[in-house]
Amino acid sequence: MASTRRVNEGNQARQRWYATGRRKEATARVHLIEGTGRIFINGREMDAYLARPILSMVVKQPLDLVDRGGAFDIRATVRGGGLSGQAGAVRHGIARALSLAESELRAPLKAAGMLTRDARAKERKKYGQRGARARFQFSKR
Repeated sequence: MASTRRVNEGNQARQRWYATGRRKEATARVHLIEGTGRIFINGREMDAYLARPILSMVVKQPLDLVDRGGAFDIRATVRGGGLSGQAGAVRHGIARALSLAESELRAPLKAAGMLTRDARAKERKKYGQRGARARFQFSKR
């Protein structure tokens, strides 16, 4: 799901783009708004929401790749998964919204693999075993 619309905020009209990002069990709804570069996740500043600095770096990757760090404000709503999956979902949503905002950014984002949903997920535990791959210790006697 992706869309573009014009929003009146105060006395100025600002362009807004919307995209959905996913990773593991997390889903992010990302709104990209012309602005100053502030990022909010679930109503909180990104650094306050994401506990580890590496996760903040993951979220900023698409913006840094195309040198648009200070051009857009980002408001993301994330549900499901853990912090790592949520950061990946926001990154995917930002990349998709950037490609909508400026079509010439699609090629570098795609080449870096940021427009592709990372399909890796947790493997299910198998019945009669200890885990997805782990087995109970074999005993001959």
